[in-house]
Amino acid sequence: MQVSHTPAAVSAAFDDPNLVALAGLVPVMRLAERCGLSGLVTQKVKLTGTTNGAGAAADAKVSSIVVSMAAGADSIDDLRILRHGAMRSVFTGIRAPSTLGTFLRSFTHGHALQLHAVHRRFLGQLAAHTPLLPGSGEKAFIDVDSTHKRVYGRAKQGAEYGRFKGIRTLHPLLATICTPTSRPVIATVRMRRGKAADSRGAPKFVSEALATAVEAGCTGTRILRADSQFYNAGVIAACRRAGARFSITTGMNPSIKRAIAAIPDQAWQQITYPTAVPDPETGELVSDAEVAEIPAYTAFASRTKAERVTARLIVRRVRDLAKPAVVGEQGELFPVWRHHPFFTDNPAETLQAEREHRHHAVVEQVIADSKASALAHLPSGNFHANAAWLTLWAMTYNLLRATGAQASAFHAKAATATIRTHLVHVPARIARSARRITLHLPHNWPWQHAWTHLFPTAHGPAG
Repeated sequence: MQVSHTPAAVSAAFDDPNLVALAGLVPVMRLAERCGLSGLVTQKVKLTGTTNGAGAAADAKVSSIVVSMAAGADSIDDLRILRHGAMRSVFTGIRAPSTLGTFLRSFTHGHALQLHAVHRRFLGQLAAHTPLLPGSGEKAFIDVDSTHKRVYGRAKQGAEYGRFKGIRTLHPLLATICTPTSRPVIATVRMRRGKAADSRGAPKFVSEALATAVEAGCTGTRILRADSQFYNAGVIAACRRAGARFSITTGMNPSIKRAIAAIPDQAWQQITYPTAVPDPETGELVSDAEVAEIPAYTAFASRTKAERVTARLIVRRVRDLAKPAVVGEQGELFPVWRHHPFFTDNPAETLQAEREHRHHAVVEQVIADSKASALAHLPSGNFHANAAWLTLWAMTYNLLRATGAQASAFHAKAATATIRTHLVHVPARIARSARRITLHLPHNWPWQHAWTHLFPTAHGPAG
């Protein structure tokens, strides 16, 4: 492929007031309106105590930030992406980046909690209006994990040297919801300082995530999955109170080592993964392993009787590939294994429970998505502004997932970057006739059928 004209015959001018670069934001914003985003913000978010008018029109400001994030904005300056061409012909209430920055910096911890309430109810409305979580009435998985987001500004509140030596970070905590046939959506998020322990506040966080799952239609079996950082009595007690089950990696403490050593050789079952899974210790891809179960293992035996929990301990073991099977001319005296146990009350049979637990890694896809989109930067030096930015990203992520679910089966499973490319970043020319607006889209757009299915369902009259 090459340019069709000589350089002298090509020119460019930014002078057409009837063009928009992001026509896909029209059905995206309509879907947000149908699910009551503005009304929820008006009802829940009350920025009282500000003297600069930052709390006025909170619904328009939240909508401006969410829609900008849906278009790919990852900083406050990027929020000006809505202020081009004919965007004011298809949207009202667009706010300037400086106004939105002032709005975010006006947040306190209490205001951030108000925004969390909006996020929680907005997810419930998205799940009610779109096929966001198919099969949620039968089984759903709630995955909890934390991540570190590197920051560079020394004045950024909460940024500290934590797990990574010499690197200043903030330490967000997030929980996702998925079903066996759906991609994950975000149940809840929390911004924390860089030194915060992974499990800090985890029981309360888990309780909120499980309650949010119910609001999103997860009325069947709910299984909490988490890494060993969340293996504690408080998290399991929160699951029990909520009527949910748990599947949590335990790590290797002395009690678990003794339990694994007592497993007879004939108890191990072979398991083969259709797609290789990464070894949590070495990062190597593992296709084959062996699995065994201890049906009644009592965890937290040193605690009070009320805090002890008896459930299944399922152990996966893989050969330690770092140890050669043959050393010189002498064969291996005995195999060397690495063990990966998890504690669960999942009623599924052993191999299925093991496969379901390993699928906890889907939460990493959400974390990777965040760092490739709105969380590429945490844009403010103010901790609570960044906490609000994190929650607004979670709302945007769920909105894009719902948009994909409305568009096509392919986009229901696609990454949000793909949804942006296929459905949001569609240029259009605005034409007006008889007080109506028509969006003229590119001829032969490769994802035309998905877009034209999305538009009438999201932008048409409420049914």
